[in-house]
Amino acid sequence: MLRTEDLSKRYVRRGHEIVALDSVSVSVAKGEFVSIVGPSGSGKSTLLLALGGLIHPSQGRVYLDDQSLYDLSREERAALRRTTIGFVFQTFNLVPYLTALENVQVPLYLNRLSPVKQRERAADLLSKVGLGERLGHKPSELSVGEQQRVALARTLANTPRVILADEPTGNLDPALADEMLDHLSDLHADGATVVMVTHDPRMAARAKRQIRLAEGRIVTTESGASVGA
Repeated sequence: MLRTEDLSKRYVRRGHEIVALDSVSVSVAKGEFVSIVGPSGSGKSTLLLALGGLIHPSQGRVYLDDQSLYDLSREERAALRRTTIGFVFQTFNLVPYLTALENVQVPLYLNRLSPVKQRERAADLLSKVGLGERLGHKPSELSVGEQQRVALARTLANTPRVILADEPTGNLDPALADEMLDHLSDLHADGATVVMVTHDPRMAARAKRQIRLAEGRIVTTESGASVGA
């Protein structure tokens, strides 16, 4: 479903070249739950963002269902992300002046759903993550765990087939981190393809497979524990 071929990403900072990814070739099958691990600066987040069509590589290709993402225009990639890919970030990126309901409505609005259907879909998703009584609350009126669940509901608004999670438990205490991983495991069980960047070995072990990066290269690939274990 997702694959890269000789993917490289280089930056120039203060006259020096920085290699974030170095000829990375990797495949993620439909319905897999994969964790990407490695030390800080190993290229984990760069790889995830490239898989999501957000960072144009210096060389190589990224494929989603045999479509080369970076052969598409910026607008075409954005349209594909809206319908196919959901992102979960370490920071929740909620709009502070919108309510929980309105935050979840944003991707539905962008997909031109009618206002009535937007509200119905957003309310249903928030109810499913336990926030049915908090629809009218703004992010500042919600706990960290509640903000996390609003962000997750927003991610799921357009029923993405691929979930890309970048350190989704990085700002959470252990109990909330486990709750987040339970949500991702449930999505995987329902058929979603999940790719998660994490520095936490315990969280990485929840995936079916681990890909370890170092200095922009894949150094190992190994099976993980059973999801939900």
